[in-house]
Amino acid sequence: MFNPKYQLTSKILANISQIERFYGQLEAVRTPLKLELDIEKRNLIQSSYISNSVEGNPLTYPEVTNLLLGDRMPANRNEKEVKNYFEILKKLNNYVHQKLSVSLVIEVHRELLTGTDDEIAGQIRDKEIVVGRYKSIEGKAKLLIKHNPPFHKREEIENALEELLNWANEEKEAPAVIKSGIFHHQFVYIHPFEDGNGRICRLFTALSLLSSGYLINKYFVLDDWYDIDRILYSDKLHSADGGDKTKWLEYFTDGIKYSLQSALSRYNTSFESMNFENRPTTKENEVLKIFQIQKEITAPELAQKLKVSRQQAHSLLSSLIDKGFLSKKGSTKSSYYFLKKRGERV
Repeated sequence: MFNPKYQLTSKILANISQIERFYGQLEAVRTPLKLELDIEKRNLIQSSYISNSVEGNPLTYPEVTNLLLGDRMPANRNEKEVKNYFEILKKLNNYVHQKLSVSLVIEVHRELLTGTDDEIAGQIRDKEIVVGRYKSIEGKAKLLIKHNPPFHKREEIENALEELLNWANEEKEAPAVIKSGIFHHQFVYIHPFEDGNGRICRLFTALSLLSSGYLINKYFVLDDWYDIDRILYSDKLHSADGGDKTKWLEYFTDGIKYSLQSALSRYNTSFESMNFENRPTTKENEVLKIFQIQKEITAPELAQKLKVSRQQAHSLLSSLIDKGFLSKKGSTKSSYYFLKKRGERV
């Protein structure tokens, strides 16, 4: 039975509090649908670039962007790796209501490596491997081992992976970000595949956050934190190999806090750079503030609150619909208006 060891230090608790506050602020930001979709697409591209780059993929960010926005067929292995990752990210929401299982992990791994490493795609390893790098010492290349996984036989690895996934399915007491951080380390620690472990781990960490209500990749990405100092990311990750995950969780929650702050900054910058005609006017901002308190409203109710004519109220509401902030239900005098949900495409 998997039973992770860690302490909720004052740093971790402070991070969790700030994460909840920043995420609430991010959810409260109201932007037009087009801007929402543009930011989401940029997030998916950035995540696809960084997660593969961390593992040694040589494609630059502009090359990845051109590949994914051009929607063309990959021309080589490096492009196929990025494209596969991007396609999985786009449909990650489809797995939110599924129980995590070894078969699901294998399915995603097979999709990730198809066309790049077909022989090992979807195959739990059944051989010994170590994680490290070669360094020249006295003119000779010497392997510096950073991590030696605990199991090297397929049956043992599957059992350890199943224990982790069962824990992730059943754990209800740990805060969502702690649960995701624990999963992230333990998956890499088990290292169930010959290749693709880091990418699969980051995909399922994102899925863990999605399942807990954090709309990662739509609102924010976590990979930008790992990209700041990739060696530090690796060092902090393996600091938990001895059993205590506290230091890793401090780093991991630092990352979510950083990524949310970055996302808020990007939303504000993108909003300020919008075409003038798409920005809400001062009066329209008053209307949006009313919707923060009252979720639904009719034109007559709005006219009364703002002390304007019904015609002016209709005009304000219609303008906010055109700009992508509001939706309308009904076509009679009793129709009502409400804030368009994040990512709503109607």
